[in-house]
Amino acid sequence: MNNSVGNTGRLLWAGLRALLLLTVVCGVLYPLAVTGVAQGFFRDRANGSEIRSEGKVVGSSLIGQTYLTKDGKPDLHWFQPRPSNGLGTNSVNTQYKLILSGATNLAGSSKELVEQVKDARAAVVADNSTATYKVKAADIPADAVTSSASGLDPQISPAYAELQIHRVAEKNHLSVERVHQLVDDHTDGRILGFMGEPGVNVLELNVALRQLTDKS
Repeated sequence: MNNSVGNTGRLLWAGLRALLLLTVVCGVLYPLAVTGVAQGFFRDRANGSEIRSEGKVVGSSLIGQTYLTKDGKPDLHWFQPRPSNGLGTNSVNTQYKLILSGATNLAGSSKELVEQVKDARAAVVADNSTATYKVKAADIPADAVTSSASGLDPQISPAYAELQIHRVAEKNHLSVERVHQLVDDHTDGRILGFMGEPGVNVLELNVALRQLTDKS
């Protein structure tokens, strides 16, 4: 009987020591080491890839944003992101809200998707045509009328950014050439020169646009 109690006690003490050791190693030392490496070598990414404007954090370069007027319509003074249909209007995720992320999961043959694309295409033509520049439906890139898989894509294609240049220039009383240069300056190339596609981060572009208009 005494041996049984003694053996049980030794097993419990060994288990407790293992628990304490693993708690310290996995719950304290490892997180501290990972945090130290992240802050030392990847500080910007570890802190959320924050973008600042006028001394304030205005967002993350990894998360898209909307640019709307008070009545919920696109604010045409700014470059607009790609649509964010997310999980649909009946879900808790609508227009770049970070409660959830996801695609519409609508098939290419879906009538609902076809209608969404047609409506988006008409809006792109109407919003971006100016007195001196008319948008052609055939020139509208796919990302201007479809949402990304996450619904939170921070980038648009250079083609969609260029399509918006005339409208942004007109609304902000800037030259087309100056706004075009702004887009060129904020166009990122392929990763390592061959992976992915070029893209334009909309938030970074609009922060630069604000700085430009403030100086004008």
